[in-house]
Amino acid sequence: MRKMIAAILAVALLLTLTSCKTASLVPELSNVVTDAPTGTEPLIPSQTAAPDETQPSVPTTEQTTEAPVVEPVVNERQKGCFYGAETGTDKTYTGYEPLPLSDFNDPPMENTENLSTQRIEHSFGVAKDGQPHTISVNNQKFFDENGLNAICYDNKTTEKILYLTFDCGYENGYTTKILDTLRDKNVKAAFFCTLPEMEGNPDIMTRIIKEGHILGNHSVTHPDFSGLTRRQMYDEVKGFDDYLRTHFGYSALYFRYPQGKHSIDSTTFLNEMGYTCVFWSLAYADYDLNDQKGADYALETVTSRLHPGAVILLHAISPDNSNALPQIIDTARAMGYEFRSLSEMNR
Repeated sequence: MRKMIAAILAVALLLTLTSCKTASLVPELSNVVTDAPTGTEPLIPSQTAAPDETQPSVPTTEQTTEAPVVEPVVNERQKGCFYGAETGTDKTYTGYEPLPLSDFNDPPMENTENLSTQRIEHSFGVAKDGQPHTISVNNQKFFDENGLNAICYDNKTTEKILYLTFDCGYENGYTTKILDTLRDKNVKAAFFCTLPEMEGNPDIMTRIIKEGHILGNHSVTHPDFSGLTRRQMYDEVKGFDDYLRTHFGYSALYFRYPQGKHSIDSTTFLNEMGYTCVFWSLAYADYDLNDQKGADYALETVTSRLHPGAVILLHAISPDNSNALPQIIDTARAMGYEFRSLSEMNR
């Protein structure tokens, strides 16, 4: 009898304990439901499904089979210029990662709008009294009225601003001296080079890029663009840019016509490729190495023709220019002028 009573008491005690434990869980589950956002299922830990080992895991870096394309990095100080990531790579002369080659938005190869292909030979006139020559004024007006992204001078400003540019068809020892002067005087310029010069002088090209100047497109073979088909123009421009992107990790959407010869169709086409065509409003016959007249002549010629917004064209092969450049910069500044990069022009 005693054993039976003990068993009955044990069962009764067990039932009481079980009832208390179950009751204590109800508020906890109720709180989970109440706290859940409207319209969602309450997440109860005991209801969370175990991971399905048959599901593919997220790929790790090692499992990625295709590396992401390195996109050009825009330097805010250099509008229209692009740089690869600076990683110290030995793939390029600059240490920048090579840039992907561009198709320039795949511009149309046929002149379907029948734009004029008539040759225009750029002229600028001799500026004086601090004013651009009428020829330059009319040239810029022509570009603007025809919707062409081309500049021969900055007609959007009346400030004493100058843009210094150099044409570089080949190298004969003066560009390094010019770069030294620009560095010492803290002036940024644009250098328009051909492909053979770029191939033959990677150290100079690297300096141009890394010291903050624009290395502009002057074509592969320096032809008269007004006599080329669109396909030929495309090949001349892209051939230069491909080499620049591959071997220097750099690109700049500034183009200067060889000999200044162009047409409405050629400029329209280059604009469709994304390029700004850069002409000039101040220059002189500094390219004739058989008729160099000395640094004083270069100084007087350039400074007497300065005007607000002038785009100055000098040739880097001229010993007169390289010798006179420090005085040209100092004299222009004494006259109240400021040198700026083409990338700073407000257009």
